[in-house]
Amino acid sequence: MDVTSLGFYSENSYYGYKGSMLSPLIKFLCLFQSVTESFGAAISSLNAVHLTDTVIHRSKRMMLDTLGVGLLGTSTAVFSKALQYSQFFKSVERSSVWGRSGMTLPPQYAAFVNGIAVHSMDFDDTWHPATHPSGAVLPAILALAETLPTQTSGLDLLLAFNAGIEVQGQLMRFSKEAHNIPRRFHPPAVVGVMGSAAASAKLLALSPAQCVHSLAIAASSAGAPMANAATQTKPLHTGNAARRGLEAAKLALLGLEGSQAILDLESGFGVFYSDYSPSELPGTNGGCGGGFRWVLEEQDVAIKRFPAHLGMHWVVDAALEARAKLGASGEPDLCKVQKVVLRVPPSRYIDCPFPAMEHQARHSFQFNACSALLDNQVSVNSFSGPQIDRPALRELLAKVRVENPQDNHPSFDKMYCEVTVEMEHGESVTARCDTFYGHWRKPLSQEDLVGKFEANASTVLSQEAVESVVDIIGNIEKCPDCTVLRSYLQMSRPTTHLFREHLG
Repeated sequence: MDVTSLGFYSENSYYGYKGSMLSPLIKFLCLFQSVTESFGAAISSLNAVHLTDTVIHRSKRMMLDTLGVGLLGTSTAVFSKALQYSQFFKSVERSSVWGRSGMTLPPQYAAFVNGIAVHSMDFDDTWHPATHPSGAVLPAILALAETLPTQTSGLDLLLAFNAGIEVQGQLMRFSKEAHNIPRRFHPPAVVGVMGSAAASAKLLALSPAQCVHSLAIAASSAGAPMANAATQTKPLHTGNAARRGLEAAKLALLGLEGSQAILDLESGFGVFYSDYSPSELPGTNGGCGGGFRWVLEEQDVAIKRFPAHLGMHWVVDAALEARAKLGASGEPDLCKVQKVVLRVPPSRYIDCPFPAMEHQARHSFQFNACSALLDNQVSVNSFSGPQIDRPALRELLAKVRVENPQDNHPSFDKMYCEVTVEMEHGESVTARCDTFYGHWRKPLSQEDLVGKFEANASTVLSQEAVESVVDIIGNIEKCPDCTVLRSYLQMSRPTTHLFREHLG
């Protein structure tokens, strides 16, 4: 129960209670508010004044990176298959498919295919506790914004995006288990669908009760087993999260209801965590709990430099340093490598000794370490068939041994990687990475982040469109109509003065 819905709240008092009497009354009323209701109230009441400079800055970086990896992802086989399937569905409402000039789909399917594109190469942002927060949210609200009867401002989009990110961050803090590299289910399919529902509910301006039902409906679409990691099905987890969250909010708008205690119960959202311990979301209006603070304010995301599982970034940076030590007096002769030892945290699904396809390679400590040693880099092209199958790589993979030191915890906040390379003539070098460049402790510079976007987006868009998207996202809070993005994301060539006019 949200105290503001009782009918006796005003800006300075609750039914005439002021001063020292106000706090005890709020505490009394809060006894009747469930965790789920606190989330519904917060989602509904969030407004632009709650956005801080740090949150705006970080979320704009997340949005730009997500669009870039999504545009690049439209070249993948999994995206093409999902697009082919989605074109069977028709509706009056239509939303844009990124990177496809003039192509539209029903909004939930546009969210689906664009979400798949974002995660198709495992190139999207990663958070702590572990999930990919943006890919489930941004495709949903961009698709939804195109269908709304009123103009959606960039600030509206930014607020909805952050509502979706916040819900994910809060839910993951209900479990200590969630802090580790996942073992049983893929988090975007669990917290991501809840974030999509929250963001969509915010953009639809749903009431607190409708926001509660959005979360409840979305929870019944949550879940995806980790057995599908390193396969073409894994990107569907993000696409489904975007789609199902959007559908949940639209169903709640039509009056569909679900459990009003979905976040409170072990038989509700608690089914995903053995140590589930939910707590109320602090109020945004001075009400129950007070003191609202964004999770994103305290915990930044990691931005990847190459398209692979986040754990690969530690092993690549360590391997590159080891290679540099070997080549201090010239190019290292890797034909004379006798053994490569990787000291990494235990995680079964990213321990893949001999990957046979790109999705396995993106989840292989061994492949990424050997690629870095051989090529002095890991890039988008590293995961192509010819690169995976080359004899030199296969020979080096056969020399790799993996160790799991007890002090190397399977957490993106605590793990490290050591790479030792032993040569035939007795030389041995070791390099260790505790924090890779791009991690939240060592974030990409703005120049490098924009450079990543430009490299990815330019594979699909014209140079004018690439520059325009950078400009729009960089000033999104000033843009009166966020759907101006649509034209640029579909490779059309509107004149640059169009965005200037939108900024006024």
